[in-house]
Amino acid sequence: MVTFLPAVFVAVVVLIAVEKLSYLALDRYARGLGGIPTVVMEEFPEIDRGLLEKFSSFDAELGWAPQPNMKKQKDTGDHLPGEDMGDTTVTYSTDEHGSRVCPARERDPDADVTVSTYGDSYCFCREVDDDETYQNYLAEKLDTHVANYGGGNYGLDQALLRMKRQYPEDSTDYVVMYVTASSIARILSVWKHYQEFGNVLAVKPRYRLRDGSLELIECPLDEKEELLDLESHAEFLRDHDYHYEHWFKPHLATFPYAPEFLRDPDQVRYSLYAALKDVEKEYEISIPGYDFDARQTQTALRLEQSRVRYHEHLFDEKRELFSRIVGEFVDYAEEEEFTPVFVMVQQLRYAKHESEHGPIYGDLLDRLDERFPDLVTIDMAERLDTDDVESLYVERGEGGHYSPETNERVAEVLQEELFE
Repeated sequence: MVTFLPAVFVAVVVLIAVEKLSYLALDRYARGLGGIPTVVMEEFPEIDRGLLEKFSSFDAELGWAPQPNMKKQKDTGDHLPGEDMGDTTVTYSTDEHGSRVCPARERDPDADVTVSTYGDSYCFCREVDDDETYQNYLAEKLDTHVANYGGGNYGLDQALLRMKRQYPEDSTDYVVMYVTASSIARILSVWKHYQEFGNVLAVKPRYRLRDGSLELIECPLDEKEELLDLESHAEFLRDHDYHYEHWFKPHLATFPYAPEFLRDPDQVRYSLYAALKDVEKEYEISIPGYDFDARQTQTALRLEQSRVRYHEHLFDEKRELFSRIVGEFVDYAEEEEFTPVFVMVQQLRYAKHESEHGPIYGDLLDRLDERFPDLVTIDMAERLDTDDVESLYVERGEGGHYSPETNERVAEVLQEELFE
């Protein structure tokens, strides 16, 4: 009995310590964008007014959209702590239409052919300079301006809505809808936080199928200030966002936190690498022989595989909604008399899974071909096939977007498919 009580006491102390450390790790590294992708700590995080003021792209109709005549520089992170940033920034510029600048060619209404592109951050060509986008390379090849109306984190639904708003002002002979497979999840979302934890500013419209027809659910916010009190829209957000029940609630951490934190060793590794990065940043040092940023990125990609499998399931369950939105694009093309082009591109998070199991969207593009004869479809993952998939993407920074070399190859594919 004498030895039993101290053992129990030690065990209790250890359990309390593990629970405390687990909570601290989750509290520090599972909040906000870029945190552990498999855990969320709260439904309605407080939004700082300073963050809201920086949210310059708010759009009451689309949720957000690149603004006209903007120029921003983004640090790619491709430098060690304490080093000068040097040439490790990229420049994002937009013209008077809100299209990303195409330095190769100016707009010419008398051009033999005109092209515009819509889609997500892959269409926008995040993480590369204005002259390294696939649109700029394509403009050089075709000797014509190529408009870039990509929007970061856009779904196919937002891209379609932006096209319908923008096309009357900037009509073209060809319109390219250029999206990643993540669109299957994005078209089911009205608040990105329910599926991309920490993305609290992203409230958007979406389509749903009702009695076999598309119905638009409009964005519930009229003013940016309403983001400070999203909880007042809780019923709307929960009712209309598919992911609230199917992704958010299963990943919401509650007491006790240790089982949630320790259930996946990669969550522990992610937190450890993040902590060591904090140490390097705090003391402006670099620990020789260790690239914690790269290790954290690789760990995050492994953790992302559960979301990839979730998206794969969505393509089975929600394929008809996706196809109907594509059909709306085709109908608009017929009405406005342009050639509609649908391009599916591959995100880095899907690369490993798809190399073993095939594309998560299955035979979707074949089905679109059969259903919409006037639609040109291109599976960019097939055209960029390589044994070293990671070589297609930028090496550092936010990760996961195509490199300048890959964007140039994309332009070649588009030229071959559409103009040769």
